Order: sequence, then C-alpha cells, then structure tokens
Amino acid sequence: MMRIFVTVFLLAAGLGWAQESPRVEESVSVGYVMIPFTVLDPRGVPLTDLHKSEVRLLVDGNAVTSDMFEKSENAPVSFTILLDASGSMGLAGKMDAARAAIGALLAHRRPGDDFSLFAFAESEARELVPFTDNAAAITRALSTVTPFGKTAFFDALSTMPERSRLGKNPSRAIILLSDGIDNASKLKRAELARMLQGVAVPIYPLGIRDPRDQASKPHSAEELSDVDLLDAIANLTGGKLHLGNQPQQIAMAVANIEKDLRAQYLIGFAPTGQGGIKYRHISLQLAGRVRGVRVRAGYFGTEPPLVALTRERKKG
Repeated sequence: MMRIFVTVFLLAAGLGWAQESPRVEESVSVGYVMIPFTVLDPRGVPLTDLHKSEVRLLVDGNAVTSDMFEKSENAPVSFTILLDASGSMGLAGKMDAARAAIGALLAHRRPGDDFSLFAFAESEARELVPFTDNAAAITRALSTVTPFGKTAFFDALSTMPERSRLGKNPSRAIILLSDGIDNASKLKRAELARMLQGVAVPIYPLGIRDPRDQASKPHSAEELSDVDLLDAIANLTGGKLHLGNQPQQIAMAVANIEKDLRAQYLIGFAPTGQGGIKYRHISLQLAGRVRGVRVRAGYFGTEPPLVALTRERKKG
C-alpha cells in the first residue's frame, strides 16, 4: 500500500522578527533533541493510533534518523501553571475565571501528574508551590493570591521553560493564565520570542477574555497584539492558545488541553556535534490521513544525523 505524506512546516510569523533566523549568539548545544507532537484528524481531534512508519522527521528540509518514537497516550504530565496576578486580573471576574480553570485542570489529574504554581505581576514570577502531586496545596495557594500592580508576562514567561524541567515527567506543559495585556516587562516582544525559540515544552496560554475581543474595536492595538503574540508562541512551541471567560468556555479549553497532552507522541535524536551551533528548523512529513500537527518549530544545536549519511556509515 502506497502512503501519501504531507510535509508540515511551522513559520515564526507574528513574533516580531523577519523571516530569517534571529541573530542570537548561542554557545551551548542541546545534547538530545526530544520533540513532543500531537497530530489531528480532519475534525481537529487528536489521533492516538499513529505508527512510526507514518512519520518522517526533517531538519532544515533534510530527512533525519531518529532513535526514539514513543506514544505517551495517557502518560502522566508535569504541569507548570503560570498565573497572572496583576491588577487587571481583579476586574470583571477574571481571577475567578483563572481559579476555575486551574480547578478544572486539577480535577482532570491522573496518577503520576504533578503541578507547580507561579504567580506574577510587575516582576519575575514567584514560586507559590513547587512541583507536587498534592492538588490541595495548589488550591490553598490560589486562595492567597490578590491581584495588584501592572503586568509583566513577557518577563515571567521567559523564565518558565527552565523551571518546568523540575517536574518529574518527560511529558511537560506550561499553562499560562492571563488577560494578555503586558504593560511592565523589561523584555521586548522580539526578545521574548527569541528566548522561546527552540523550547521543548509546549506552552498553552489561556487568555481570560471574551473570544470576540479579537475583533472588537474598543481594545487597543497593543492589547490585541499581545494576544497575537501568545498565539504565535503557542504555535512555535507546539501548544495552542485558548480564549474564554465563561465557565463553559473555560471547561472546554481545559478539556482540549488535556486531550492534546494525553495524545502526545515523542520523537527524538542526538545531534552529531558537527557543524555550527545555530537554530535549525524542524518539520514533519505525515501520512495523508493527518490534517494538522502541533510541534515545536526548531532547536539550537549542531547538525542532526541525516538519513543518507547514517545509511552510508552502516554500509561502511
């Protein structure tokens, strides 16, 4: 039976830089590139029966030899929860909506899941609860959060990928709950985007606002562009942006995040150590029945093990 493959590319659009790779000096290469991804059928539902033969991994358009392909269906997840505790979250029931979303996330927990909780306002995120499987500890800490001050979610989000590594599970996710308005960060949009390039942890922003806000006139261009930035970062890291401020919207958003994370696959390889350390673009070739994919856009490192070169070494 002949398989038809479709190549899926992710573009770093809307992140505040031109189409060429950003000029960032990197001195450290990753030792192993692990790529979580979720594939979707034509209805947008995650597929859970994908086979290794249906996936081809490419880096900068060249086929790569991977030494790992695993299904992580229903595997435990380490959730890093980043909560906006700025003054704007105290308006129109936004903080209550954020607490409800976290409550729904905890209610969906499965054996082996662990959670950490961070809150931010005008400065770097504060750790309220280190990684734990005790849902009550997260709930107690939430009750102590009082919205105050300006919003610096660019600064806060930039530190989360490193902190998320403290979770015990290989499947990880960063859940950002914010109204998407930044007015206090030292980091600029392009700087945040560059820092998050190559991040292996999917970021799922939950914008606590009416989904119709994106098309409404009263909001400033800056507010709307911040939400656009969250959308682009989610796509870049293999996550997805959800918007909502009503109980039904929040419940659906959390359920969709859960579906994504419980239907992940992992593919990976060890860079060769040859060639320069630079940003390299990841893409996937997937069987024709797949209609969408969520996957990180790239990694910083040396050259990958290319299929042709690997075959030549085996013959030699």
